Amino acid sequence: MRITWSAAMAGAALVVTGACASLGLGSFKDPVVTFKDARITGLGVTGGAIEIVLDVYNPNRFRLEGTRLTYRVLVDSTEFGNGEYTTKFGVDEKSNSEVRLPLSFTYKGVGAAGRALTQTGTVEYRVIGDFTVSTPLGNFTRPYDQKGRFSTLQGGARD
Repeated sequence: MRITWSAAMAGAALVVTGACASLGLGSFKDPVVTFKDARITGLGVTGGAIEIVLDVYNPNRFRLEGTRLTYRVLVDSTEFGNGEYTTKFGVDEKSNSEVRLPLSFTYKGVGAAGRALTQTGTVEYRVIGDFTVSTPLGNFTRPYDQKGRFSTLQGGARD
């Protein structure tokens, strides 16, 4: 069997490409997504709007360009709302950046949370989703899952 020069070069290029891809994947560190705050931005007869504020920390030595972020917000065990954020955002190397997500809700699923807030001033929350970032090493999609307690008495979220 005879191997041509072009076939050998194509094979070598394939091996180098595979090695670079696995090297890039190994040097990528997942960003840390943390729930920071929730602010009511509007109330109406059937529901309202909230702005969810997430803090995104980039532990890498290069800038991340966020291209997509999905989110589901649960209050206690009831789904409060969900959405998808496709506005691009950047997070510099070894830095934090706030991402503000719009969330519409109806009063139908809010009863238990409202009772807990009026009785104790706090409510348990959970924000679940995934985010996609573009890096010099390629695109990466990772899940996140953050729990905490929202307090109206202390002005925001607590872990």
